[in-house]
Amino acid sequence: MEGTLEVRAIENGTVIDHIPANSLFKIIKILDLEHDTHRITFGTNLESKRMGSKAIIKINDRFCKQDELNRIAIVAPMAKVNIIENFRVTEKRNVTIPETVRGFVRCVNPKCITNNEPVETSFTVIREGEQIALRCKYCEKITHRQQIEILKLAARPFLRKIPPQEIPS
Repeated sequence: MEGTLEVRAIENGTVIDHIPANSLFKIIKILDLEHDTHRITFGTNLESKRMGSKAIIKINDRFCKQDELNRIAIVAPMAKVNIIENFRVTEKRNVTIPETVRGFVRCVNPKCITNNEPVETSFTVIREGEQIALRCKYCEKITHRQQIEILKLAARPFLRKIPPQEIPS
């Protein structure tokens, strides 16, 4: 299989490579790709000399913003991003682990206000060597990387507009 591409090249768009295989679907949720209308190709459990096995995502005709890409760093800090134009890599980017994470990760504490009221989640990112964890702003519970659960867009009640009659006085 030497020199054979396992996933077809794209003409224009974003390629996210070196994703841990077990983080692929979390990244799809973070970037809300399940609702994207662009052609998306992804592969998982692909051979990797560096990682053993990896995942890859190719998004045709969509150029992800750097802040979007940085969100994936909490589950895939070693991910590499290539911007493709006319079948050529025109830019290589690394993801950067943000200092705070807001609105797309669920707090592991079932009694946290963010799990019981329409309050946006907010976490401080804690780095312990290669490990990443999140500390909830409200209940201070620590969520370790393997515990991270990505909220679906529809499950983010703080994003919906609350009618004035529903706002407590």
